[in-house]
Amino acid sequence: MPRSHIAELLQEKSFRRRPVRRVLDLCTGSGCLAILAARAFPAASVDALDVSPAALAVARKNVARHRLGRRVRLQRSDLFDRLGAARYDLILTNPPYVGARAMAELPAEYRQEPRLALTGGADGLDLVAQILAAAPAHLEPGGLLVCEVGDGKAAVQRRFRALKLGWPKPEVFSVGREALAASMGAAARARPSPSPAKR
Repeated sequence: MPRSHIAELLQEKSFRRRPVRRVLDLCTGSGCLAILAARAFPAASVDALDVSPAALAVARKNVARHRLGRRVRLQRSDLFDRLGAARYDLILTNPPYVGARAMAELPAEYRQEPRLALTGGADGLDLVAQILAAAPAHLEPGGLLVCEVGDGKAAVQRRFRALKLGWPKPEVFSVGREALAASMGAAARARPSPSPAKR
């Protein structure tokens, strides 16, 4: 199985010192990050979402195996769609981020993964863009989004050049709610207003 760089980050003492009461694991897959987050933040509750029923079935077994059913809540959702107004101190996500060209060149071990869990559009960042746009509404003040993008750092920096991103690992970026909201607001203001309809 390909390793998760966010999983490594969750093992670091400096990261675990954050005051965290609620965690969201978006695109949870097998539930591994949700389980590790529950271990890293023993006082926190964790919501774990995925659009795939098959992935959630695996996650449910893993959560039960680790006896975390009371603290990790699994739910089917297409990104944030089923969350309503829920807010979190920390959002973790390892979304599909493989670009179209790279999909054709993946090693055999990665092709064991469902295609839905890998492909992310032409540059691999279509879902990342959706997550960045919606995340401010689901982060508490001072909240943090942590997103894994594999070897896509250069592509992220090109596509989201206005965002002030931290890179705790070369494969993982982080961004706070306030910086994200300010950047997304500026982008919205910069878009031209639609022309009035002619009568």
